[in-house]
Amino acid sequence: MSDLLLPHDAALERLRTLHPLLIDLSLGRVQRLLAALGHPERRLPPVIHVAGTNGKGSTVAYLRAIGEAAGLRVHAFTSPHLVRFSERIRLAGTLITDAQLADVLARVEAANAGEPITFFEITAAAALQAFAETPADLCVVEVGLGGRYDASNVFERPAVTVIAPVDHDHSEYLGDTLAKIAFEKAGILKPGVAAVVARQPDEALAVIEAEAERVGAPLILAGRDFDAWAQGGRLAFQAEDGLFDLPPPALFGAHQFDNAGLAVAAARALNDPRIDAEALGRGIAGVSWPARMQRLTAGPLAAMAKARGSDLWLDGGHNPHAARALAVAARSLSARDGRPVAIVVGLLKRKDAAGVFAELKAAEARLFATGFASDLSAPPEELVQAAAGQGMTVEACADVTEALGRALGVDGPAPHVIVCGSLYLAGEVLAMSPDTWPA
Repeated sequence: MSDLLLPHDAALERLRTLHPLLIDLSLGRVQRLLAALGHPERRLPPVIHVAGTNGKGSTVAYLRAIGEAAGLRVHAFTSPHLVRFSERIRLAGTLITDAQLADVLARVEAANAGEPITFFEITAAAALQAFAETPADLCVVEVGLGGRYDASNVFERPAVTVIAPVDHDHSEYLGDTLAKIAFEKAGILKPGVAAVVARQPDEALAVIEAEAERVGAPLILAGRDFDAWAQGGRLAFQAEDGLFDLPPPALFGAHQFDNAGLAVAAARALNDPRIDAEALGRGIAGVSWPARMQRLTAGPLAAMAKARGSDLWLDGGHNPHAARALAVAARSLSARDGRPVAIVVGLLKRKDAAGVFAELKAAEARLFATGFASDLSAPPEELVQAAAGQGMTVEACADVTEALGRALGVDGPAPHVIVCGSLYLAGEVLAMSPDTWPA
């Protein structure tokens, strides 16, 4: 992904060299650095810590939007970024500025004193330092990878923890079974801190429940303590104290009703009187989260689609669970007007391409495979082979522009087009025009 804010590029590149591994799950290095900084993680407003495989980013976006609708100043830390590194750090509602980022990176690098530390660890520490120095009312922090040994798991007592749906992904780091993955996610649970948990596969839920009992974390479970569903085009949210009729989520897709419901439950677990039903409704109806079934209306690719009479969507779903939700969304687009759907897919080499295509089969769409500008990109021909193994035909394209051109060039009605897969690909699409940079 490209970093387009130039003043701190040199610092970011230097930070990437401080540890030989991009990912090395451990807490010792970041704890050492946070101590050297005077423990900024202990000087924050109430923290909501969010883990999970799919939906955690959307859940963070809903939580931020709900908090801001209630009049709260909200910090947010997310990853990865799509176009600019500053997207990862939102200070009291606005992206960190070039000057702020350059300053905090310099100070955190100096405090690290050249000791080994991964890029994610040192930038997470920079985010926490910036948060501690900026007044706010709420802090929403997304886990980078896993949970138990993620650099964000440094809060002794967050206000609320959240576990979004757990599924297979990053098996090389988290394990090859749902039980192992769930164990890593459940590492964010803390004694006496309410844990709001989405619906989970039985294997994952059993592990989460056992870990919650071990550490003494009270669970608030979807399907037991709360529920959320689409009803009459709106979001129905059921809790022990009543049924709430809320606006539909602004993010597209049936799965977003689940994500919004999880965020509503987490927000209510704060027990903050400022977060009332009106704030909940305004937040979920006004949320924005780029590359999650995002309708693109600006930029060169959107112009290509518009000229054909097509609509263009961008989604960063890159594992089978996310592809399953995407297939449902694709069918709902086609059901609106009977027009066909074309899907452009680009994935990292290490992802489960066969599993993704197996789920996309249900979309009943014409499929195109593309590469993107990264050494980690899976060659389109490999994606074609993975799809063929699932009995599917996919056309290989050199880049996303060629893929979109081919998708738009099919005979018949103008298709709905979805570009999906790696967030690197999504970032490449959004970077094509300043009009589509996340803000």
